[in-house]
Amino acid sequence: MSLIPPHSLVTEFLAQEQIASFIGGTWYSSKSTIPVIDPTSGEVVASVASAEASTVDQAMQAADKAFPEWAAMPVSDRAALLKRFAGLIRENLETLAQLESIDVGKPIENSRGFDIPFGADCFDYFANLSNEAEYTVPLEVNDIDAHVQRKPYGVCGFIFPWNFPFTLFCWGPAPALAAGNTVVVKASEVTPLATLYLGHLIKEAGIPDGVINIYTGEGRACGQPLAEHSLLKHMSFTGSPQIGKLIGKICGEHLVPCKLELGGKGAALVTQDADLQAAAEGLAGAITLNTGQVCCTATRWFVHSSVLDTFTQLVRAELEKTAIGSSMDEKTQMGPLVSETQYDRVNDYYKKGIAEGAKVVVPLTTPTTTNNAGYFIKPHLLTGDEDNICYREEIFGPTAYIVPFEEEENAIDRINRLSYGLANSVWSKDLDRATDLAGKLIAGNSWINAHNVFAYGLPYGGVNLSGLGGGVNSPETFYSYLRNQTIARPL
Repeated sequence: MSLIPPHSLVTEFLAQEQIASFIGGTWYSSKSTIPVIDPTSGEVVASVASAEASTVDQAMQAADKAFPEWAAMPVSDRAALLKRFAGLIRENLETLAQLESIDVGKPIENSRGFDIPFGADCFDYFANLSNEAEYTVPLEVNDIDAHVQRKPYGVCGFIFPWNFPFTLFCWGPAPALAAGNTVVVKASEVTPLATLYLGHLIKEAGIPDGVINIYTGEGRACGQPLAEHSLLKHMSFTGSPQIGKLIGKICGEHLVPCKLELGGKGAALVTQDADLQAAAEGLAGAITLNTGQVCCTATRWFVHSSVLDTFTQLVRAELEKTAIGSSMDEKTQMGPLVSETQYDRVNDYYKKGIAEGAKVVVPLTTPTTTNNAGYFIKPHLLTGDEDNICYREEIFGPTAYIVPFEEEENAIDRINRLSYGLANSVWSKDLDRATDLAGKLIAGNSWINAHNVFAYGLPYGGVNLSGLGGGVNSPETFYSYLRNQTIARPL
């Protein structure tokens, strides 16, 4: 194992006695701290300020104070600042990638190759979109001179989970900021490092103080107060359906628009005529990406009975050759789970699934080549009845449940019975047939001969238990952060 040396800025950042919150352009410490643990080693690598309700209020006041100037700034000037910020993200690629990998446990090549550059692209995309957008839209109404003005809401709140902290920070605030809103972000207390580091780049980019505010802490102490705050004008939450329902209820009581990006139990439909090697590679890659800690990944594999044995052999071979190791090893393809809590959760689901009658296709074991102090497991597969807990519930690990089928319509019906609706995929060489099948699957996203497909301009969001209020990464996302105001004059 050959680990890359830590960047000097990473070492300096982690060595702080307390990594503070970034509020109103200033760093604020707290009375208490939260340890940040490297899931590769199980060791504490830093301590971050633990925010409380007073911290939230301070952040909201700062964002509210900054809003009038930011909203009134010419769109081109605002976009230029966001594009400068994107450029600084790229300039600091190695520092941010190392912080993200140390924090989450994801392979450094994933952070370098996707999370950080794709996040920078997000700010560029929405900055460009803001320059092209129409903010005054004429209305054709008999005997009335009328138009709609599109205006920013004000202070937008964001609560993010631990699995893709940097990417989600970009996907969420970027469109809100480009539309002229100010933001308050609660980063996950499990993986806050790269997000908090952005405070340095926000200052360097020249973004006015208070436009972007970042803190972290336990959800009940500083997440709920964000959703309940009287200055909040728009809310976005990414995480579990259970907490999403709570956030949605709070926002409903305060009549605050709310965007919920929640969990999933995605399915892959592998047809009789699929390219089985491509399907095996794609689906093995889906459950090993970010160690399976991906809400939209495929964890229910419906495979036609006639090709089940061949597909199983191919996917087993793909999983067995996955390089598992330290997040800071450039050869690593799959790192550890993010925490001991998540490690226990995945193991517990596996045991419960077997206790309920599931059969093991590929067993859950611990890799022998990794540091046993970390939270490492091998990717694994089960099969069995559809009333099994591992078929029904989101596990958030490198695992999938294989289900054979005979008739495609029957398989579609079974896939759609679960109340989730985030992302599914269809694998078939017949593209017309694949398109038809994809359209019958109930989800915000249906992918063909691939899984986990993302691009700016390609809407991404969920339905049913997987979310509401719109998605991310598209023009619709940008316009969802602008309220409509009708101006009318009778003729």
